[in-house]
Amino acid sequence: MFSKTVETLSVWIIPLMIALIPLWALYKRVPIYDTFIKGAKEGVGVGLRIIPYLVAILIAIGMFRASGAIDLLAEVLDPVLSLIGMPVDVLPLAIIRPLSGSGALGITSEIASQYGGDSYMARLAAVMTGSSETTLYVIAVYFGAVGVTKVRHALAAGLIADLAATLAALFISQMMLL
Repeated sequence: MFSKTVETLSVWIIPLMIALIPLWALYKRVPIYDTFIKGAKEGVGVGLRIIPYLVAILIAIGMFRASGAIDLLAEVLDPVLSLIGMPVDVLPLAIIRPLSGSGALGITSEIASQYGGDSYMARLAAVMTGSSETTLYVIAVYFGAVGVTKVRHALAAGLIADLAATLAALFISQMMLL
């Protein structure tokens, strides 16, 4: 019963939001069109401000992957990873995820293609992808766009959270999927 309710709700939540938000705005007498145009103008401005930071982070990610540094790091860390039960094939995902969501999705897709979509490896990769954030990307793009230059505590907190998310994803996947 509960799963059927969740399934039905998941199908209708977006259409309901699309209908209810404008109705709520009408109820509150918000000038919907003018507010939308103002928000769109601000969005374009933000988009233009973050483009240089976005280009820089995407180039850095491409260079990191193309250089083979991830593969070298995986080789070096393999003994440590095997102690905690982490397959070396998901290490590139754990490294790329804080940098790029699309890069992480690409690695997750590669793992699913290589091992099969229902395999432990693919499910572990999916849990890892969904459990962590693109910390370095967010700091580079959004902090850069608003001019924040001192990111020391945000960076440390974000990377610690990413490590915790990766370890939690590994532990939960081992408990639930093996």
